[in-house]
Amino acid sequence: MGSQPLSFLNKNNIIHLKIFIVLFLGFIPDKTNLCSNVLSATLTVPPRLNTRSSLSSLETLGLDGYFSFDNNHHAAKDFGNIYHFLPAAVLHPKSVTDISTTIRHVFEMGSASELTVAARGHAHSLQGQAQAHQGIVINMESLQGQEMRIHAGEMPYVEVSGGELWINILHETLKHGLAPKSWTDYLHLTVGGTLSNAGISGQAFWHGPQINNVYQLEVVTGKGEVVTCSDKQDADLFYAVLGGLGQFGIITQARISLGPAPKMVKWIRVLYSKFSVFSHDQEHLISTENSFDYIEGFVIINKTGLLNNWRSSFSPKDPLQANEFSSDGRTLYCLEMVKYFNPDETKTANQVRLV
Repeated sequence: MGSQPLSFLNKNNIIHLKIFIVLFLGFIPDKTNLCSNVLSATLTVPPRLNTRSSLSSLETLGLDGYFSFDNNHHAAKDFGNIYHFLPAAVLHPKSVTDISTTIRHVFEMGSASELTVAARGHAHSLQGQAQAHQGIVINMESLQGQEMRIHAGEMPYVEVSGGELWINILHETLKHGLAPKSWTDYLHLTVGGTLSNAGISGQAFWHGPQINNVYQLEVVTGKGEVVTCSDKQDADLFYAVLGGLGQFGIITQARISLGPAPKMVKWIRVLYSKFSVFSHDQEHLISTENSFDYIEGFVIINKTGLLNNWRSSFSPKDPLQANEFSSDGRTLYCLEMVKYFNPDETKTANQVRLV
């Protein structure tokens, strides 16, 4: 890894601020316009007078994909399972033009239509951000963007559709000995979905979240315009959309930074009974040179059979260590660490010290 220059520390501060803002905004129920229509679970919404005429006008649009107006109950659910708002229609786009045409049409109808629009990826949102009450949900996974393009070189990257799953990106980039630098813990999520939040996992302490590893975006704005943006072109839109919870545009394409993908990995999990020791070790490992490539901490509740069914850094046959974690219902703390390396670096990888 080497030492961390001052610019990296400043970047880290920006990362932490972004993450704080994203998490803070995530708790604010939004009732505005483009991609989130989170309403109170107890709120009674009166019938919308113009919904029928607004929906009929959608049928006149010339699209490559199509609208479904019935049997859309799946679009009223998400991972949070807190809000359940049935949309009036679901758009299954086959092109970016389908998305821009639909949003431009809604924009031109004005506020009288009362139609809201939400982009839905794999629906792992927690507070209904992928739902649109009596509005339009855009099924991003049906978007058939251009074929995934991988560019090698000094600054390798991959260009992908906003509806592409991260697991598919991993499979394709590994064929070139490359991989995205930062991940989420679950890879069956869409690119546009995680980039609209932050994309945080155990690599964020070194590479930043996923939103810090994007070179360029293609975005459909609230007016239906298709805009290509980066830190040098329409930078305000670029930074607003990344981590913007879908309120500033829908990500339809992204150019994502890649790095070398070593062929081997050492994976270690360590259990702690004392939070002070756990947090001390985590802080130490994050700040240590030549440490691990992935470091993540979390809390678990001990259950019967934990040591026999859960991978840890010690053998459950060891009576001294196993006895410390034998109490059901006890709160435990876990550090999960990963070191990437190639076969000729095995000896060096085995010499990494925890503390």
